[in-house]
Formats: sequence, C-alpha cells, structure tokens
Amino acid sequence: MIEVRNDELQFSFPNVHPHARFTLSFQRTLRIPDDNREYPLPPGLGDFPLYRVDDYAGSLPPVWGEHGGVFLPMAQSEAMWLSFSGSYPMALRIAAGKVDAITGGAWSNGLVEDPQNYVVVPKQPWLDGFCVAKGSIRQFIAMPLGSGYTAEEQLTGKAVHGGLQIGVHPMKREAYVKYCSDRESRFAVVACEAPQSAPRSEMGLAPGGLMRQKIEVDPHEFDAWEPRALARCFVHILNAKQFFAVTGARPPERPPSAASYTAAGLPWFEYYDGDTEALEGATALAGLDSVAAKSIKRGDGVLPDNDPVTPTVVHRVGPAGRAVREGTF
Repeated sequence: MIEVRNDELQFSFPNVHPHARFTLSFQRTLRIPDDNREYPLPPGLGDFPLYRVDDYAGSLPPVWGEHGGVFLPMAQSEAMWLSFSGSYPMALRIAAGKVDAITGGAWSNGLVEDPQNYVVVPKQPWLDGFCVAKGSIRQFIAMPLGSGYTAEEQLTGKAVHGGLQIGVHPMKREAYVKYCSDRESRFAVVACEAPQSAPRSEMGLAPGGLMRQKIEVDPHEFDAWEPRALARCFVHILNAKQFFAVTGARPPERPPSAASYTAAGLPWFEYYDGDTEALEGATALAGLDSVAAKSIKRGDGVLPDNDPVTPTVVHRVGPAGRAVREGTF
C-alpha cells in the first residue's frame, strides 16, 4: 500500500511483515555549482509539497490519470534529493524519465543483481542524483521535457515520460528474521502504472553538478528480496506556474544560491560510512552532458548562479548506531 502523509510517500507491505514499512520524501536543496568540481552534500531545505494525482484529475492531462501516483512543483534548474526513512530492508529502484538512475538502463519492474539496479534501504539513507562514477553522482536538476537537457532525451533521443519512477521490493519475511529481527521499521512508496506518453507540462530530470556520494553495494544475498511484492509510483513534476494553475497553492520559494549559502557560513555535509563498498558508476550516465555543458553546447548561454564555491563549514555525519567512545573519567 502507498499513501501520502505530511508530504511524504509511505509504503507498507503488511502481507510480507507487519514491520515492512518505508518513507520517502523529496527534499528541496541547493543547486551545487555545475563546474566539474566535486562538492560535499548540500543541506535539506524542507520537503517539496506532494499531491495525489487522483485529487486533481479534472485539472491534469488525462494521461496522468493512467499513470496515477503523485505530483510536486519544481522550478526550472532547481535541484532535489530523495530521503529514505525506515529500518526494514527494502530494495528501491529509481528512474528519471524511465532511465535507471543507477545503471543508465531502461526501466523494468524487476531487480537485477549484476549490474545492481537498486539501492538498499536503510543502508542507503538518500540519493542526490545519477550514479556516474564510483563514489560520485550528478545532482538531479529539473528541466522542461522536450528541451533536450534531460537524461531521458540524451539517452533515448525522445521526450516521452519525464518525472520520476519508483519501485520498491521488501525483504522476504524469513530473510528479515535472519538479518534484522531486532530492528524497527518505517517505509514509503505509491503504486502506479508506468506512463506511455507525457503531457507538454511535464518536467524531467537532468544531470547537474558533481557530488561525493556512494551508491552502496547490496550487503544482503540477492534472494533475500521478495520478487512477488512490488509497489510502484510515478512522480510527476510541474513547474511553478503550472502547479499554481492546478492547485491554487503557491510553490516554495527558490532555494538560495550555493554562493550565498556558503558566504553565510552555513554547513555542508560529508557522509562517513567507513569502508563500505560502492557501486561502479554507469558508463551511459557518465557520458551525459550536465545542464551547464548542454546550455553552452546549445548556445543558451551560461547557467546562472553557477559560480564555484569553497565550502568552509563541512559537518561529518554517519549512519545511526555508530559506537560511542567511553573515554576516561
């Protein structure tokens, strides 16, 4: 089952296990400079507002009714990251315009072991973009579908789907008892059908600046995942003007630029997770033009608010449950 609560997607699989729950939120954030330098993690600036397609069916293109799912607003060239919350292990598939954000391959409903086409929750606490190299991603950046910037258009030559596609498989009950019997859990996702065509108002996601982030190798046996339990959700993206026309609500103000945020002495973040192994980057995704590079190639000019920054306040964060040093007293 998939529900929207407090601007979060909440997934649950009571037929697998009463603890099989998970929550996913879409976080507003800084757009890091797109200058081929590698940056630490930018902050979360709050959830994007999240709406069910079914509640606004009369104001949305009919094809969205076929897709189901949810929608949210993003301004052109705005960034987002996905935050995962839950302790019951889940295998999570993420695609942008039906392009797999981990492998660069086409969207499919099943899990693939090699190359691994999913992230593992709670081992992976978030995802900020496309996996382009071992330990590096390119930030998710909203761009109009049909403009040539999105990963979908660069890899397929077509502007058809847009948005995000999410698929979730919970761990099998018996595997959970074996691996995680002493944990609590929360989880999230919304079931929906995959799209066949996209309205003109659809936004897609394009690769932006480089960021240090591991996509971790699955620490479990591949057969630990429940192939028969799958929740899917299509996440549509509207620009600010279209969002207001549909809902009558004003979208959030645009985040500050990376330069002004850094100049104010506000913190960036490094995620420390020891010596865990990271997936190799996807060759197909590594070959994509970033938004800044594509803008120059197309003659659209220089991407605004793209000045390099040098973060001076960087906080190290890590997974829950890290050991506390007892010390001497």
